[in-house]
Amino acid sequence: MKILINAYACSPGMGSEPGMAWNWVSNLAKFCELHIITEGEFREKIETVVPTLEQGGNMHFYYNPVSEEIRKMCWNQGDWRFYKYYREWQWKTYLLAKDICQKEHIDILHQLNMIGFREPGYLWKLSRENELPLVWGPVGGLKQFPLAYLQGADLKMNLFNRLKNFLNIWQLKHEKRVDEAFKTAKLIVSSIPDSYRAIKRYKGLESVIIPETGCFLSDDVSLDRFDGHEFHVVWVGKFDFRKQLPLALRAVAIANNPNIILDIYGGGSDKQIAAAKKLADSIGIKEKVVWHGNQPNDVVNNAMRNAQLFFFTSVSEDTSTVVLEAVSNHLPVLCFDTCGMATVIDSNVGRKIPLSNPAQSASDFARILNELERDRGLLKKLSANCRQRQIELSWEEKAKTMVKWYEKLNEK
Repeated sequence: MKILINAYACSPGMGSEPGMAWNWVSNLAKFCELHIITEGEFREKIETVVPTLEQGGNMHFYYNPVSEEIRKMCWNQGDWRFYKYYREWQWKTYLLAKDICQKEHIDILHQLNMIGFREPGYLWKLSRENELPLVWGPVGGLKQFPLAYLQGADLKMNLFNRLKNFLNIWQLKHEKRVDEAFKTAKLIVSSIPDSYRAIKRYKGLESVIIPETGCFLSDDVSLDRFDGHEFHVVWVGKFDFRKQLPLALRAVAIANNPNIILDIYGGGSDKQIAAAKKLADSIGIKEKVVWHGNQPNDVVNNAMRNAQLFFFTSVSEDTSTVVLEAVSNHLPVLCFDTCGMATVIDSNVGRKIPLSNPAQSASDFARILNELERDRGLLKKLSANCRQRQIELSWEEKAKTMVKWYEKLNEK
């Protein structure tokens, strides 16, 4: 089968949306011939890696680049100006896809990423014109920010999240192109249960749930690392409000465990970094926190393979890549029982707490941090169990599932 894929952000050796799209297409290419339209920021990386892959001959890339200014808007999550340019990019991509369909016998169209539902692109239009089946998804961005965790937020952040909650539902119900894409797609893929429920409730449509990110299969990591005196807890992410870094810091303070060391990878604005460090100092854990800053993906993965626990405090995600990377690196996970984490993490590979409020969550996390630090045998068991979860959530398994859906659509 020949599949035309729209993937705005796609790059090998990265996390987040670029890594998500790359892992989808590089695994789908083992079973299909792909014609992939992407933005040009990572062209050099793509063209370096594709020739080294056995399935590289099935990966045909077409580039639709934007300016550096627009790229900066894209990386600055929350910059609403980006959507104007992103919509223009989608229209140019539609024209490029139309040209490809005239030259190639395309069997299926797939709107892959970015996964946010509010920009569905225009492949739905091409689908109608050429009578080609359209797959849309994984579709995300439909979860609601839990308002209890706005406690302590400034007025701007408070209004932003409340407005975003409102707009998510309004756009899902009333935005014309979103509606056209949903009505046209022969298969809708939901990223997480929240997406499934929202699409079912507001559009009356069925979808299949396939988390947008996946695991890598990796060799067992030595369990001896759990026997050391120090208990390294890894936190990874941008210092965005939804990631709730202050919650992680407060939990470590409440745990008051001399063996715990919090290794923080990632960063934010100068203001965000200064605020986080000031908080760590004010609650008395300055000496227990190591600020590693932004590091390459391989450095973070190596840190995971040498740590004892991955601590993920975000309250508003689809399926975060770093959670899957932790499982891929045999690292047990502590997180909230919500969003994509609720699907990925079970009692075999980690521990979850329910959403409540910041004070209660800090106490709940602190209790589990101490329980796991004391029970190294349990941590070894959770780490060993990651192998089976890797298989269940592997990129290749996801690709096989998607190909089965392609085949069903192609038969009709």
